[in-house]
Amino acid sequence: MSSSPPTDAPPPARTPLFRWLHAGENWLVTLALTVMVLLPLTEALGRWLMRFNLHWSVPGAIDLTRHLTLVVGMIGGMIAAREARLLSLSTLTTFLRGRWLSFAKVFGSAAAIAVTGYLAIASAQYVRLELEFPQEIIRGVPRWGIELLMPIGFAIVACRLCWHAAPTWRGRIVTGILAAVIMALLHWLPVTLEHMRWPALALLGVATVFGAPVFATLGGAALILWWTNGEPISAIPISQYTLTTDPFLPTLPLFTLAGYFLAEGGASRRLVRVFNAWVGGLRGGPVIVTALACAFFTSFTGASGVTILALGGLLMPVLLSARYTERQSLGLLTGAGSLGLLFPPCLPLILYAIIATQQKVSVSIEQMFLGGLLPGLILVVLTIGWGMWVQPRGATAGVKFDGREAWRALWDAKWELALPVVALGAMFSGWATTVEAAALTALYAFIVETFVYRDLGLRKDFVRVVVECVLLIGGVLLILGVALGLTKFLVDAEVPSLAVDWAKQHIHEPWQFLLLLNLFLLVVGCLMDVYSATVVVVPLIVPLGVVYGINPVHLGIIFLANLELGYLTPPVGMNLFLSSYRFNKPMPEVIRASLPMLGVLLIGVILITYIPAMTTMLPGLLNRGGP
Repeated sequence: MSSSPPTDAPPPARTPLFRWLHAGENWLVTLALTVMVLLPLTEALGRWLMRFNLHWSVPGAIDLTRHLTLVVGMIGGMIAAREARLLSLSTLTTFLRGRWLSFAKVFGSAAAIAVTGYLAIASAQYVRLELEFPQEIIRGVPRWGIELLMPIGFAIVACRLCWHAAPTWRGRIVTGILAAVIMALLHWLPVTLEHMRWPALALLGVATVFGAPVFATLGGAALILWWTNGEPISAIPISQYTLTTDPFLPTLPLFTLAGYFLAEGGASRRLVRVFNAWVGGLRGGPVIVTALACAFFTSFTGASGVTILALGGLLMPVLLSARYTERQSLGLLTGAGSLGLLFPPCLPLILYAIIATQQKVSVSIEQMFLGGLLPGLILVVLTIGWGMWVQPRGATAGVKFDGREAWRALWDAKWELALPVVALGAMFSGWATTVEAAALTALYAFIVETFVYRDLGLRKDFVRVVVECVLLIGGVLLILGVALGLTKFLVDAEVPSLAVDWAKQHIHEPWQFLLLLNLFLLVVGCLMDVYSATVVVVPLIVPLGVVYGINPVHLGIIFLANLELGYLTPPVGMNLFLSSYRFNKPMPEVIRASLPMLGVLLIGVILITYIPAMTTMLPGLLNRGGP
């Protein structure tokens, strides 16, 4: 997402008008996310004051927070498009040069613009329906006023896709004309809708290979399927609104904001120092430091690749100084970049709980947090074990243990090490809801990095860090919203029911189902990112899990562990791409270096799959009788 390295797209225009507009977007989204932090905390504070018979609250705080998620998501998507940092499934454009690169960019962008244009039209249709039966979020704030941001946002994203399609006005005009031609052909070709489906999907597939963003691929597929089925395309923005205003979804931007305060502050340096001081002198110490530091960081930055960018420069010298080869070090850092995906409060755990709950199975965010702890530790231990096994003979330990330095490092990083205690303690103590705990975590991280360590300046860095955060969140929520439109079509077409019927006829044992599920998810991980895969695939596999008696928490951890492998598998493997960028290595070299870690994590996935107690034991303690 936003963690993707800068592209070779032209910089945004520097005219005063554009600078004013961009600054306005930055401040507006900063204000929205700040209010999102404060509103849930007012609810928690109000409950506490009630103990003293004091009544104080903000009217409609929960509903406002939900709708601000939509605001943050749409403006974040606009900013991600502005900075040319929308996630793409294809890496083909990194290998093309000259005219072929220009052609790929123009064609992929034109198709994406056409899709985005239709999404804007669909959103406008939805807002028009809302105006016929208006509702209020709180008194005096109409719901359509927030929803209006959807067609406006998609229209702006389309314009920015056109801007970044080429470095010259001629190329942009050609792209715009081609997008208009695609839209016109789809609308006016004298062909039945049913006959248009496969040619349109094929065109979308080619555009995806040529670098069209993920949201355009999934949104385009949803548009084509709804349209060629004779259904109104306004179903897609309805799904987007439903998802982005889910009561639990604010936890995604709030926990991510906490992670970005850590990443942009000095946390990476202090945490590496702590782990190095305490375990760096052990056999395999540098690997232990790498695994622990990466797992801690990834759990808060949402497996977004920020870990590799933030810690790569610090950890690579540690591994090389311990005589690990450059290939071993590169492979270890690339694989370890996603180790924290199963640790709370990582975003995919939250998203799985939200999507699975919509399928009418009993699974909470708290259960997913507990369910991921032991499997996450298994993956960390396997990574450390591999690192110790390949450590060269005669290799030196990272550092000799120095008790004074160890305690000094621990003391210096104590506020950041307490962050998981703050987040999970507030949640599991019953003092705060999940959203309130996420807001508290974001506020705590801000105070620690800005006022305790003073690594971030309030005036200089606050807006910059928030904008970096919403680059990720905007890209993710843009994908999730349109992906849910695709999922809704699949559900309405009874695809999950057909899958259940097929499975009952051909798969007779739970272990067989789990084996085929792993193979299927490995393919999914090669083709989709974890966020879009969660929205599209989870509604398909949850009913199957129910049929074979698979605990939904166990199913979720299996799903996410398989998708964790996706970060290391071409062509989408984000960690491969980020490592190539961060360490200035060719992609084939990064892939070869990462193969051992891919095998290590695969062993972990098999253990997680066939030892369900590893996942279900802790959630069972939370809710005796099973989750």
